[in-house]
Amino acid sequence: MEIKMEREFLPICREDMEKRGWTEVDFSYVIADAYVDHPSFGHAIISRILEAHGFKVGIIAQPDWKNKDSIGIYGKPRLGFLISGGNMDSMVNHYSVSKKRRQTDAFTPGGVIGKRPDYATTVYGNLIRQTYKDIPIIIGGIEASLRRMGHYDYWSNKVKRSILLDSQADLLLYGMGEHSIVEVAEALESGISIKDITFVNGTVYKTKTLEGVYDAVMLPSFTEISNQKESYAKSFYIQYNNTDPFSGKRLVEEYPNSCYIVQNPASKPLTMQEMDDVYALSYMRTYHPSYEAAGGVPAIREVKFSLVSNRGCFGGCSFCALTFHQGRIIQTRSHESIIKEAELLTEDKDFKGYIHDVGGPTANFRHTSCEKQLTKGVCQNKQCLFPTPCKNLTVDHKDYLALLRKLRQIPKVKKVFVRSGIRFDYVMADKEDTFLKELCEYHVSGQLKVAPEHVADPVLKRMGKPENSVYQKFEQKYKKINEQLGKKQYLVPYLMSSHPGSTLKEAVILAEYLRDLGYMPEQVQDFYPTPSTISTCMYYTGFDPRTMEKVYVPINPHEKAMQRALIQYRNPANYELVLEALKKADRMDLVGFDKKCLIRPKEAAKKIQEQRNKNKKREKEGKSKKTIRHVHGKKRG
Repeated sequence: MEIKMEREFLPICREDMEKRGWTEVDFSYVIADAYVDHPSFGHAIISRILEAHGFKVGIIAQPDWKNKDSIGIYGKPRLGFLISGGNMDSMVNHYSVSKKRRQTDAFTPGGVIGKRPDYATTVYGNLIRQTYKDIPIIIGGIEASLRRMGHYDYWSNKVKRSILLDSQADLLLYGMGEHSIVEVAEALESGISIKDITFVNGTVYKTKTLEGVYDAVMLPSFTEISNQKESYAKSFYIQYNNTDPFSGKRLVEEYPNSCYIVQNPASKPLTMQEMDDVYALSYMRTYHPSYEAAGGVPAIREVKFSLVSNRGCFGGCSFCALTFHQGRIIQTRSHESIIKEAELLTEDKDFKGYIHDVGGPTANFRHTSCEKQLTKGVCQNKQCLFPTPCKNLTVDHKDYLALLRKLRQIPKVKKVFVRSGIRFDYVMADKEDTFLKELCEYHVSGQLKVAPEHVADPVLKRMGKPENSVYQKFEQKYKKINEQLGKKQYLVPYLMSSHPGSTLKEAVILAEYLRDLGYMPEQVQDFYPTPSTISTCMYYTGFDPRTMEKVYVPINPHEKAMQRALIQYRNPANYELVLEALKKADRMDLVGFDKKCLIRPKEAAKKIQEQRNKNKKREKEGKSKKTIRHVHGKKRG
């Protein structure tokens, strides 16, 4: 059947639905973000895929969760409700790592905060269930995906149940969802009860019996992981090793009162053609016009002129949830698909000639790490890049280079940036320097942001990052190539404080590195224990789940403040914290007048600060006097 594809926004209210001649929708799609019809937003992809398969979808963006009528604007949907907590976990969206309320929300019109509830997916699910007792509720998106089994929740500081139970939903779709949503929708369309849809890969369901589950791995029970941190660590690592669609096993987690959560193996990765098809759907490529009066949706600015070339990441950083969500198998779009989208960007009235990014989770991954992954899956107990690159790793930048060269040739394109981050250890594993040379020559503008995260090897080991020597060699190579090109371009390192494994000793080593570099970052990222990462598991349990070794974890807020202050030791406001940290780390050799010292002795520091204050006061007074003289010096008319 040929589907007529009209290029317009999907309905956001009953009036829109009726204008289309619909009397009902198949799915009401409740989302915690504003409605942005752009392929960088999960809700846009899922809704357009359903549309392409003939389903009618009505969007309910950021409903009033205190009013159950807000989710009934289309009446009862024919097949069910879909829920997404948004492009970010709602708690990460709302709170900083210090658990302070954020001031803005980039996914809300005008950037205002407070348009979604905490634990949005759960709240929306319960709101729907109050009105529609038996209707199918299907949850997905990153919030549901990372909370699909029992998980440590940083904000409540406890192990929470599967979000499937707390939200009262029937089915959870984890990962990217293109395959699973179509399969589920077609099953519902064929008359299969939601309770019987237990066979779809990439889904999680609840059941009272395991009679139909034959090949599952039993995880430690929820009761066990709630009470024993070792059990939690072991359970998490079993889950971590079973995220692959080829080798991953079915998993079962038992709850009290004869309840079981069953996780089916992950969905198969999209083929290149399927990826192309997803990005060729009829997106409006911007936010809904109803948001214009509020100033639009800020999040579109970062992605409007960027191109997604891949998904997945085999980097395996401990603090990143990508392995758990997108998986380690790289999925790519064809050059033709990306170029077509780039040409579309050039026709936009706001296009200034700059493509802001060409990448994905890691920009320079354009193929699977080795050939066997597409038939046998990724290695369960072995990483592709950590601690050193696997001997079977395919290191090749030729395809990505060819793509970037084609994009540079498109009329109206002045410059193509690469901003989504590159894996420097993968670059260093490349025997040729062609990619790095062209990156520096054509795709960097003064600064290249990279993520060594730390410089102390004990911390890097826990982070799943290469030894510091690898970054040092990359730094040297980058500098040399830029000198050869006659360019003054710099590296801006992303650094993280208070990651599990970091004592004050390692924090001081990081401060010394910054001293030698002559660089003080304006912002410092404290480790943020987000759901379902190895690092979060370490933070909560004190064990590295990969080895079950005990790990030092800086949990005390004051110690975390000291570690953060050490990275910004030049800031006078941090003096007392830095001094205290150096005393506790037994590094008072770094207090003095030597060039290797981080801070001056207290009396000297006090005098320096007093002099600075005097200088500032003089400057201020000087400016004030100049202004007065200027005013009085005006000629009278």
